[in-house]
Amino acid sequence: MNILYIVIIIFVLLVLYVIFAFNSLVAARNRKENAWSDIDVQMKRRYDLIPNLIETVKGFAKQEKSVFEEVTKARSQAMQAGSLQEHAQAENMLTGALKSLFAVSEAYPDLKSNQNFLHLQQELVDTEDKIQAARRFFNSAVQDLNDKIQMFPGNIIATIFSFKEEEFFTLEEQGARQPVKVSF
Repeated sequence: MNILYIVIIIFVLLVLYVIFAFNSLVAARNRKENAWSDIDVQMKRRYDLIPNLIETVKGFAKQEKSVFEEVTKARSQAMQAGSLQEHAQAENMLTGALKSLFAVSEAYPDLKSNQNFLHLQQELVDTEDKIQAARRFFNSAVQDLNDKIQMFPGNIIATIFSFKEEEFFTLEEQGARQPVKVSF
């Protein structure tokens, strides 16, 4: 009778551990998804600011058509990116295009003093900071999830329930690691 009780207790403890480990993995995956949502919200805010910025600069620098097209194309690609890797590449391109746009604005003193442009510039810098913070939070959540998936005995539960390791959201291009520099 004692052996039966011991077997039942071990079985109950094992079931409780599996439930706890599974719920821990689900919570980590949900934190990762929530963190990605934060990045997505900030990137959409950034994408919404760009057309207004282009229109403001266009009013002063009509002859800079290629720069406007480059920014518009990069914005479009970033909005359509699907995978994490595609988002990182598209964000690199968009950051480079925005740097070109701000470099063009340097040649137009009236633009540099335009209140609308200055406001949009400040909003974009603020958004860039928020994207960076959201990216750090996302990568932390991904690391937590990946740790749970890789560590024993959680890796057994992760394999049974098909949890997969996630990719970090990193920028490949060295220049893109720097914030968009806007100086007037």
